[in-house]
Amino acid sequence: MANIERFGPIFLLFLTIILSISSISCETILFTKQAALFVFGDSVFDVGNNNYINTFRAAQANVWPYGQTTFKFPTGRNSDGRLIPDFIAEYAWLPLIPPYLQPGNSVSQFTYGVNFASAGAGALVETYKPQNVIPLGSQLNNFKNVEKMFKEKLGEAETKRIISRAVYLIQIGPNDYFYPFSVNVSYFQSNSKDRFVDYVIGNTTTVIEEIYKIGGRKFGIMNMGRLDCVPGLLTLDPRRIGSCFEPITELIKLHNIRIPNVLRDIQRRFPEFKYSLFDSYSAGTEAMENPTKYGFKEVKKACCGSGPFRGSSTCGYRAGTSREFELCENVSDYMFFDGSHTSEKANQQTAELMWDGPSDLVGPFTLKTLFQNL
Repeated sequence: MANIERFGPIFLLFLTIILSISSISCETILFTKQAALFVFGDSVFDVGNNNYINTFRAAQANVWPYGQTTFKFPTGRNSDGRLIPDFIAEYAWLPLIPPYLQPGNSVSQFTYGVNFASAGAGALVETYKPQNVIPLGSQLNNFKNVEKMFKEKLGEAETKRIISRAVYLIQIGPNDYFYPFSVNVSYFQSNSKDRFVDYVIGNTTTVIEEIYKIGGRKFGIMNMGRLDCVPGLLTLDPRRIGSCFEPITELIKLHNIRIPNVLRDIQRRFPEFKYSLFDSYSAGTEAMENPTKYGFKEVKKACCGSGPFRGSSTCGYRAGTSREFELCENVSDYMFFDGSHTSEKANQQTAELMWDGPSDLVGPFTLKTLFQNL
């Protein structure tokens, strides 16, 4: 007893050091076992890449009131707060995944994942090409640059480990399907809708297969959601103000019929390919038809914007200009933050379903299962 009392302070110090080392070791083990998250897509997923490119104003969200809810300042996210990938990262015990173009990014940050998405981007190169956004094919090239960076700094073996265990989250296509109506309303009078949908899906699956060949194995994919019913499209047809824009509805349905078959075909050809397909269309329809069930008071009108349904893309334009905007008082009542993008509350609900939703909305795997399958 005397010896214990004599050496008690030293023993306690030793015990504290041991526990601290154990804690650090456990934390290190925890994070080294985490699967990274690589994100590809458009404004639904862009966390700020377009802040760093010379593009058109509507493709940037680096002005107030974007970001007002969580970050309290504009980050480049097309919402009042966090986007779907932000929540997925949280559920996967990852830090916020940085935009690829953010200055000062390091290899150590990228080992948790990188976000390559660009607002306005499409699967087709010609989609908004004059506005200098980053199409899906260029996002793939940026991923290849990160792979090269990994090999130079971490070596072949560690690069292979990171890439094979990672989850690849992809959302692309809405801009492709809207583009013909925004620049050439007669486009489909001389072009087949079937072939156009095949081009969009074909370019998307080409990127998926390229990532697989590099070493990626686990993919999270969203089908086409209710693009036809966002506030900005409710006035496109002057004969049916307030109704969903049916010409795009047809393209969306064609896409959603074909994408499951295409993914199953990839799975047949690449045995290690695992995917989670989220039925964004059905989930969006359910929320629009039963808003109070999801805590919304308004599912047609945007919180921020101008004109009918606040659907005009004027959110963030300076007061006193010809494009002055209105802003709602309580964004949590709204499904849409601006004319094309959902609120943080809606994004969180979507992310929860993608992470561990029912089999009629997400399958054959959930994102939770993909992340746990190391």
